[in-house]
Amino acid sequence: MKNIVVLTGAGISAESGVPTFRDSDGLWCNYHVEDVATHEAWERNPQLVNDFYNQRRKQLYEVEPNAAHYALVKLEDCYNVTVVTQNIDDLHERAGSKNIIHLHGELKKVRSTKDPDLIYDLDGWELKYGTKCELGSILRPHIVFFNEAVPNMEPAMRATEKADIIIVIGTSLQVYPAASLLYYAPPDLKKYLVDPKAEVQYPVTHLTILREKATLGVPQVVETLLNDAK
Repeated sequence: MKNIVVLTGAGISAESGVPTFRDSDGLWCNYHVEDVATHEAWERNPQLVNDFYNQRRKQLYEVEPNAAHYALVKLEDCYNVTVVTQNIDDLHERAGSKNIIHLHGELKKVRSTKDPDLIYDLDGWELKYGTKCELGSILRPHIVFFNEAVPNMEPAMRATEKADIIIVIGTSLQVYPAASLLYYAPPDLKKYLVDPKAEVQYPVTHLTILREKATLGVPQVVETLLNDAK
């Protein structure tokens, strides 16, 4: 079977009701990034950072996957599909996608501040500030803060290098290092971009653009690819 890599951003989750950071009515309207999403913020005021992600986690429990998430699952009947997501929610998992790479961490997980490989599933939405791991260090959100290394870039790059088809959904492709992934894709493969505000800053060959919301555009792409696989 051919390999499909799907790169998803905030736009796919926004239609489920997950607030975005970068839109005009997004989360940054109420918070400064340097106060809640950097390692320096965690060192300066860890309780504020912890409370911020608790609220985001609580919101996540109130939303469900949408038609775009479910449409991507159908591709697995005919293709090897890897979802590379910039989102920290679990909507792809809940829709049924099996192979997911989270670039920026996972909201429903927490990790040790002493050993970053010591990761726990959080039971419920609230991480009580000061909760410690088995090593005695405070637990923090399992999130890649701004300016931190992105551990899952390497597997994402390897998947992209082997792709036969790439689908980009709900992202401006302006956030690095995620935006660099297309550079690792073979130049002659088929590419789809689904985003109502789609703009391509550099020449991309074999690209089909659907300026639609994810819930409309993704099912169209999936239907086309399933027909191609028959």
